[in-house]
Amino acid sequence: MSKPTTGDFTKTPGWLDWYAGPSKPRFKLPADSVDAHCHVFGPGAEFPYAPERKYTPCDASKAQLFALRDHLGFGKNVIVQATCHGADNRALLDALRAANGRARGVATVKRSVSDGELQAMHDAGVRGVRFNFVKRLVDFTPKDELLEIAGRIAQWGWHVVIYFEAVDLPELWSFFTALPGTVVVDHMGRPDVSKPVDGPEFGLFLKFMREHGNVWSKVTCPERLSVTGPKALSGEQNAYSDVVPFARRLVDEFPDRVLWGTDWPHPNLKDHMPDDGLLVDFIPHIAPTPEQQRKLLVDNPNRLYWGA
Repeated sequence: MSKPTTGDFTKTPGWLDWYAGPSKPRFKLPADSVDAHCHVFGPGAEFPYAPERKYTPCDASKAQLFALRDHLGFGKNVIVQATCHGADNRALLDALRAANGRARGVATVKRSVSDGELQAMHDAGVRGVRFNFVKRLVDFTPKDELLEIAGRIAQWGWHVVIYFEAVDLPELWSFFTALPGTVVVDHMGRPDVSKPVDGPEFGLFLKFMREHGNVWSKVTCPERLSVTGPKALSGEQNAYSDVVPFARRLVDEFPDRVLWGTDWPHPNLKDHMPDDGLLVDFIPHIAPTPEQQRKLLVDNPNRLYWGA
C-alpha cells in the first residue's frame, strides 16, 4: 500500500498515520468475509473535512481501503462515516458507489435530511446511521432528534450504530433501550479491560445484550482498549491478550450478534499504529472454532448488511 498523504491541510499534532505495508495474515479468512468496521478519510482535496471536526487526519482513500481489503483477504467492507466528515457523507457515498456492491455504509445524518437524500444513500449502499456519544469526538445532539432519525430510517430497514464509553452506559440505558430495530454497539462499548471481565461494569453491558435481543456488538478495536498489550507489531501473534477475555465472552454468548472489523485507518490512536495483518491474526483468539469464525466474519455481517 502507498504511504499516507496529508493533502492541503495540517494534521492534528501527534497524529499517527496508518501502517503502510501490513503483513499478510497467517489466519486465512473464510470466503466472503466482511471487514465490518472501517473508514475513509477524504482525500481532503476532494472531500473537505468538516469545519466543526475535532481532529484532522491523514488522507485514507477508497483505493487504499480496497487495496487493504484485498491484501488481507476480505471480500467486502462496511464503511462507517468518520466524525472528521461530520454529516457530510460524500466521501462515504463515493466509496460505496466505487465498490461495485462489495461495500455497505453507515452514515451520519441530521434531522434536516430529506427522504430523497435518505433514498439516495440507500441506493448507494447505506444500511445504518451512527449515533456518537463519545464527548471528545463530537458535540451533543439532542436525544429527541436522534429518536426522530431512528424512527425515520426504519422504512428503509436501516439499523442504528451507537458509540459510547462503558462508564456512560448507565445514564444512556433508557435511551438505548428505546431505540427501534437493530442496534449495533461499536467496540464492545469500550470496556475498561483493566477491570475484571466478570465485574459490574462489563456485567452491565452483558445484561444490556441479554435483555435486549435486538442489540449486537462489534468485537473490535483491541488496539484502542488494550492496557498491557502486547501490541500488534513485529510479527506478534498474541497481541492484545488483555482484551481477549472480553471479546471471547461476547462471541461465546452471542454468536449470532457479533461483528468484526479492522477500524482502518485507526483514527485518534495515541500510542501506536497496529499492523492490520496482525489484527486479523487476533481473530482466532476470540473466535477459536470454524463455526464461530464463519458467523462472526461471514454469516452475521452478510445477513445484516446484504440481507443474505
